Amino acid sequence: MRSLIICTSVSHGNTRRVADVMADVLGARVVRPQEADPAELAACDLVGFGSGIFAQRLHPDLLRFVASLPRQQGRAFVFATSGLPEPRLRPFTRPLVGVLRAKGFEVTDAFSCRGFDTWAPFRLVGGIRKGRPNGADLTAARAFAEDLQRTRPARGERAC
Repeated sequence: MRSLIICTSVSHGNTRRVADVMADVLGARVVRPQEADPAELAACDLVGFGSGIFAQRLHPDLLRFVASLPRQQGRAFVFATSGLPEPRLRPFTRPLVGVLRAKGFEVTDAFSCRGFDTWAPFRLVGGIRKGRPNGADLTAARAFAEDLQRTRPARGERAC
C-alpha cells in the first residue's frame, strides 16, 4: 500500500512520535505540509493528516495545506494529539474530516491521544500530560495503523 503522512508537530514532538509509529506500520513517509506535493497525494493509496491541537483546532499550517488541495479521490485518515480530552460533541478532527470529504477523500477513520501540553495557562504549572504520548498511546496508534492497513488490499509496499 502506498502511503504518505502529512504531519505538523511543533511544540514537543508529540504528534511526530505518533506519526512515526503509524508510518512504520504503513511503510509511509512523514512530511510537513510545506514539504508535501499535492500532486503526489493522488498516487497514494492512503494519506494521513495530523497535528497537535492548538486552541481546540488542528494546526493552521495543516488546515491551509488541505484547503489548498485540488479536488481528488483517495483514502485518508486524520490524527491529533492534545493535552485536553477530545469533546464528544465536537471532536477536534471533525472540521478537517469535513474539508477532506469535500475535497473528494474517503476519510476512513480518525485517531487522537493525549500529549504533553504547555499552552499558556498550563505553562504556569509546568504543563499537563507529561510523558504523553506514552507507550500505551503509541501502542494504540500502532493498532490504529494496522487496522487501516487491513481495510484495503495493498497494491504495493512502497511509500509515495
